Amino acid sequence: MLVVGFPAGAFQTNCYLVATGVGEACVIVDPGQDAEEPLSAALAEHRLTPVAVLLTHGHFDHTFSVQPVCDGADIPAWIHPDDRELLADPMKGISKESAAFFGGRLELREPRSVELLVDGGDLELAGMRLRVDHTPGHTRGSVVFTTETEDGVEVILAGDTLFAGSIGRTDLPGGSHEQLLTSIQDRLMTRPDSGVVLPGHGPTTTIGRERAANPFLQTRQGL
Repeated sequence: MLVVGFPAGAFQTNCYLVATGVGEACVIVDPGQDAEEPLSAALAEHRLTPVAVLLTHGHFDHTFSVQPVCDGADIPAWIHPDDRELLADPMKGISKESAAFFGGRLELREPRSVELLVDGGDLELAGMRLRVDHTPGHTRGSVVFTTETEDGVEVILAGDTLFAGSIGRTDLPGGSHEQLLTSIQDRLMTRPDSGVVLPGHGPTTTIGRERAANPFLQTRQGL
């Protein structure tokens, strides 16, 4: 398996390309602000052909470049239905402070092709199977995508649900701290310790490391 990642834009949102290997088809995960140029460079370097964009949630720092990336390559974007409205109206998902930073306006457009994710469903894309798990709490429509390496190790594209040593913020519209902890407990802490977590911001971690040391998870019995 090939995973290429880079932080994009002012929010340093991790964008990932996932493929079975060099020279193959790939999926793009969370193309955020200023992601187009590094994406093009990574696709060329590894000779990858994108077949879909997967969105872990609808916040604009993860979706900023989705329309030009999708429409430019004639590929669909996949998003949970509870977050779809944020593609065209990102202001519904941000704080008043953030809105003021953009002068009260931030206009984005949906790609031409949008597909809706189903909780517990499997996506067969780029020669890979990716399971979809709905993990509300950061946003109503947050999801994590899981695939496996050749050795059977889970690779978890976690978006802003779980970070190294932290969890996603829950003070934005649609957020719920209790719901996020429940999502992490039910959908992530049931996984093997070896599971590799690729978060939406910051460094890679593992399920075992977060189970043992994440301070936000220690307050809830059973985590």
